[in-house]
Order: sequence, then structure tokens, then C-alpha cells
Amino acid sequence: MHKVKLTKIDIYLEKINGEKFLFDIKTAKPNKGSFKEFKRTLLEWTAVILSENPKAKVNTLIAIPYNPYEPEPYDRWTMAGMLDLVNELKVAEEFWDFLAGKDTYKDLLDCFDHVGIELRE
Repeated sequence: MHKVKLTKIDIYLEKINGEKFLFDIKTAKPNKGSFKEFKRTLLEWTAVILSENPKAKVNTLIAIPYNPYEPEPYDRWTMAGMLDLVNELKVAEEFWDFLAGKDTYKDLLDCFDHVGIELRE
């Protein structure tokens, strides 16, 4: 075994059944070169969990809390081939609704909209 210095986990969730979800939160438009490091981080987190418990159910994901391309789907060219988009990425609505339930993202956008209007001046 080699000791590694892990990147901090931004959000760690564990279901009652022990299934783990480890999130690394990123900006909406990360640089192309960053995705290699993102993938390495996810793999290192998985390796550490599985080294402690080979039967663990672990999910490591990149989270992008906002979709700047809305209403179009998030389609950042820098992700090409680096992430399993279904299992390793949650963007905007999918991320927030996963964390807190259906319509959470919509509610957050409504809050930002109301505050923006109120503080516009």
C-alpha cells in the first residue's frame, strides 16, 4: 500500500444501507486540462474506500451546481471521454434534486431571482 494525500471531499453522504456518495464540486466551466485530475481524484477516493472495505458500495462524482447553458443541456467540450457522464457527473437540477429532493433546483433559482430583483438597485 502507498500513502496518498487525498483531495478533500466537498460533500460526503452515506445511505442507511452504507452506500457512499462522495462529491467534488467544480465551477460551471472547468479548464480542459482539469478533467484528468478530476478523474484521478475520483479514482483515489474509490481506492481508499475499497482498500478499507472491498465490499463497500461507493459512488464518486463531480458536481457542477449551475448550468450556464440553460435551457440547453450542459455540454462542456472539456469533458469528452474523461468522465462516465451517467455515473460520475451531476449538473444543476440533477445535482440539487439528488441532494434535497424534487424541485430543489427550481426553488433555488426562484430564491436567486427574488433576491436579484429585490437588490437590483
